[in-house]
Amino acid sequence: MLICPQCEFENPNANKFCQKCGASLSHKVCPQCSTEVPVNAENCHNCGAETGTVWRAIIETGDWAAAVSVSTLLSANSVDVASPKEDQTELGFEEDGEEKIMLSPALFSVGSYLDKEQRYQILQVLSAAHDEVSVRVLDCQPYQVSPIEAILANQQQGLVTPAVEANGIPSLARAYMVLQSQNHTEIPRIHDAWEDGDNQILLIEDRTHYQPLLDLWQKETTSSLEILHWFYQMTQLWVLLEPLKCHYSLWDLANLCLDEDQTISLRKLYVKPPKSELAIDYLPLDFNPVTAQEEDVTLPIFVQPSSIKALGEVWQALFRESQRTQFGSIIQILGDLQQGRIYSIAQLRSRLQEVATELEATTPPIFEPMEAEQTNAPTVLQADDTEDPSGKGDDMPTVVLSVQLSSLEDAGRTDVGRQRHHNEDYFGIETKTEKLELPRNRILQARGLYILCDGMGGHAGGEVASELAVITLRQYFQQHWTNNQLPTEEIIRESVYLANQAIYERNQQEARSGVGRMGTTLVMLLVQGSQAAVAHVGDSRLYRVTRKRGLEQVTVDHEVGQREIDRGVEASIAYARPDAYQLTQALGPRDETAINPDVEFFDINEDSLLVLASDGLSDNDLLETNWQTHLLPLLSSSTNLEQGVTELIDLANQYNGHDNITAILVRAKVRPNLGEGTGD
Repeated sequence: MLICPQCEFENPNANKFCQKCGASLSHKVCPQCSTEVPVNAENCHNCGAETGTVWRAIIETGDWAAAVSVSTLLSANSVDVASPKEDQTELGFEEDGEEKIMLSPALFSVGSYLDKEQRYQILQVLSAAHDEVSVRVLDCQPYQVSPIEAILANQQQGLVTPAVEANGIPSLARAYMVLQSQNHTEIPRIHDAWEDGDNQILLIEDRTHYQPLLDLWQKETTSSLEILHWFYQMTQLWVLLEPLKCHYSLWDLANLCLDEDQTISLRKLYVKPPKSELAIDYLPLDFNPVTAQEEDVTLPIFVQPSSIKALGEVWQALFRESQRTQFGSIIQILGDLQQGRIYSIAQLRSRLQEVATELEATTPPIFEPMEAEQTNAPTVLQADDTEDPSGKGDDMPTVVLSVQLSSLEDAGRTDVGRQRHHNEDYFGIETKTEKLELPRNRILQARGLYILCDGMGGHAGGEVASELAVITLRQYFQQHWTNNQLPTEEIIRESVYLANQAIYERNQQEARSGVGRMGTTLVMLLVQGSQAAVAHVGDSRLYRVTRKRGLEQVTVDHEVGQREIDRGVEASIAYARPDAYQLTQALGPRDETAINPDVEFFDINEDSLLVLASDGLSDNDLLETNWQTHLLPLLSSSTNLEQGVTELIDLANQYNGHDNITAILVRAKVRPNLGEGTGD
């Protein structure tokens, strides 16, 4: 089936247009020049921009000599069987004096296909080894769901169990599927996989454009604290990968890269040691580092392949390849890893904590236009989304590194919906940013005020109340948010009471009564550096999306059903009431004694998408159902927030549409708070 890129409707494979919305299933619009191009075109014929969907294909063989017989590779334009004596890259070996048939990269010539259906066309050979070939392929049918994608989608909807032992799924694909189901973006996304004889063919996200870790590691502008942060990220990956026996993925320096947020990521997973395996010795399985005598560890140490000594080997290799000088206490850590004195992730993280404290204490700030406690919130770095294979998670220390805001972007939009004749929603966005860039540091000071109101009271009522609330709040904070720190809870509460009073007095002046009294809900977000506060009254909501925790609803609705739940009533009973969705408080209908705004403060200690939503968007669990497709991708800086908020409105009109729809998206990205280098 073909999934419509506009409305996600499932169409038969033969369709040229979506049966539901009419969107083309055979052409797409070039993002650069808006020219219509075929979906199977690699580049736009008008401006040359890349428009095709490209994957990295990994072909691994069980019996490499027999690989030439693979049916999908036996075609006149794709197979070249050659002797190793010819001038070609050899992909096989001689055994017992017998010359075996060799495969060369010419087997995978540009323009040929990996599959019988001729869906995946080869664009480029990336690498070739005796048992594996890696190529970039163009997906000629990008709207067609692959079997792997279908399994993962059903898994997310609870239609199948999390097990990925399904027949026909190559073993190479299973670790990818497990990690993708847990939203681990450090691992390439898997798209398709199949077996052909003794061969396993795997299609994953193409990360050839990611920056190699080694490139940034060796730059003089890269600070010691940033390197320390990468050390910690590697311990997180180790804990994630070791239970799946994929920790070998960290041993190949060429496999380590950085995403757009300078977070360590992998180009692929290794399920066995890479060919460029680091020189690691092995320790007897019955060796107990706790009871070992001091003289034991002075002897040549041999460690198990799963030992964290391998991490020390990787770090040593990074220093060696980059020709950077090892710094401070990290020298002692690497030595203790080599000698087996550090034998657990808990120990290693504890030592990293000590170095982090040492570095932050000796690194003076370069520029402090705002109070440090307001601009730099500590982040607790833990592998809290993975199981501790040692079973001693309670003893796991944390490494606390401060973070600072690296970017703050936003977009907002409101729509009348499909059934209303006028729009009673109103929103306001007000931001202020200051940026300082120096050779060894970059500082962004940013402030954002985001207000969303959903009015009630009918024409000339609801829209008046919502606009009046936004204007009142903006004017208040222009006068009371003058220093470089978040307003206090008392100030935020006072602003809400003032907005309530403004609407209440308008009701009194116009002698409105009963259902004719105007009012509005409110959700308001304040961002100062890497700290934030939210205040709300009614059922307009704030959501937060992060890669680690997914979608979280930050606010709790002020409505009858929720009130009953708070009193101990079961949710099914509470929301069976006919008045379950009736608001228990709103701005304007009554004086300030009738409202009690909720105010909450929180740190932005990881990249976050903050979503302010009126109930026209949040009704019927619309965001809970569609966050992975419509919100999670917006965490990436390469996506357009304006387009994202438009697609959210369109989604709400498609599945809700009974009410006005308003959304504000705020993308806050952070990075380690790095000072000047400390002698590297």
